[in-house]
Amino acid sequence: MKHKDFSRFWIASTISDFGAYITTLALQVLVIVNLSGSATDVGWISASRWFPYMLLGLVAGVIIDRVNRKYILVVTDISRGILLILICLTAMFGLINIGWLIVIMMFFGVMSLFHDVASQSLVPMIVPRNMLTEANARLGQSSAVAETSGPALAGGIVAWIGAPFAILMNAGTYILSGIIMSFIKYQNTDIATSGHLSVQIKGGLQWVYRHEYLRTLALNTHVWFLFHSMLSTVFVTFAIIELGFKASNVGVVLSAAGIGAVLGTSLSIRAGKRFGIGHVMTFSRILYGPAVILIVLAPAAIDGNMQTASLVMVIFGQFLYGFGMGVEGPLEMSYRQSVTPASMQGRMNATMRSINRSMIVIGAPLGGFIADKLGFRTALWISIVGLAICGIWLFFSKIYNAQIEDHD
Repeated sequence: MKHKDFSRFWIASTISDFGAYITTLALQVLVIVNLSGSATDVGWISASRWFPYMLLGLVAGVIIDRVNRKYILVVTDISRGILLILICLTAMFGLINIGWLIVIMMFFGVMSLFHDVASQSLVPMIVPRNMLTEANARLGQSSAVAETSGPALAGGIVAWIGAPFAILMNAGTYILSGIIMSFIKYQNTDIATSGHLSVQIKGGLQWVYRHEYLRTLALNTHVWFLFHSMLSTVFVTFAIIELGFKASNVGVVLSAAGIGAVLGTSLSIRAGKRFGIGHVMTFSRILYGPAVILIVLAPAAIDGNMQTASLVMVIFGQFLYGFGMGVEGPLEMSYRQSVTPASMQGRMNATMRSINRSMIVIGAPLGGFIADKLGFRTALWISIVGLAICGIWLFFSKIYNAQIEDHD
């Protein structure tokens, strides 16, 4: 039954992943093209999606440890679909603007917060501990395939029928995902004992930040998210405005990251067993800096026309970046899940994700502001320095020698 439950969970997650990568591009194109927004506007839209993590992240962890996680997945998936339908309808009738989009994406962020934490906390409950890395690699591979084809598909859809309808397609994937999640049979058996909210939150914080290895991994990841969010915010606007890319070009470029991620997740388990998960995660974080250097060195458009060299350099840079994320993702998630008790999974995941996403709230608008004031390449160079620091930090930390069996 546990494996059947995982199959349902995997199928539902894969479907929503495909839609999510379509909207990642379509939403930014909607802001830049349909609403004539700036890089700062893109940053604020991105930040609004993750702002709920700052306000409700730790509370969500307590709630998820107390209730059936399946119900949270169903409700939040369907709710996100409804919110995206609202964006499409308001855009079609000319009622959408940056302000309303920020409000809608904040509600979307609330749903994503509860869904993501419940999702990560459910996996260790429906697969055996010794299969966690394999399960997370399978989920990572599906996400990577979605990342590969989603942006390219989005680029074509946006060019054909516009960004609002691309977002509408994602709404359908979320609703379908919620329906499939409803067929999961698993019922919580490891419910956290009831207690005062502040005590429960404190317990989650102490578990993460007093753990010999989780503490370093968490702090390093927080910093990584800050600079990664700056890169993510600036990249699409940089590609369209300075490099002269069309939406279809951007879709192809983002697909290269997905191809890299597919290859990375395929090698993740083997690499972790051979070299150790700490070594492999460190290698991945060191790789991000050079990957972005290829992007920032791409030549600008001439008279508004994209240069072929730019496309090649950005594709290769995105490929390397995606490869690093693909290798690292399943190992990091499996380690976190394996060292954490079942009754603490929600709070552990919520603690790490809420602060990670809080870094996006800071980094996304900061990246857009720097790009508008000092230029896209300056913002990208700053992100490169930050990503490089994260890699060097892990290399000299205890996590560098961490293994899946390390826990206390």
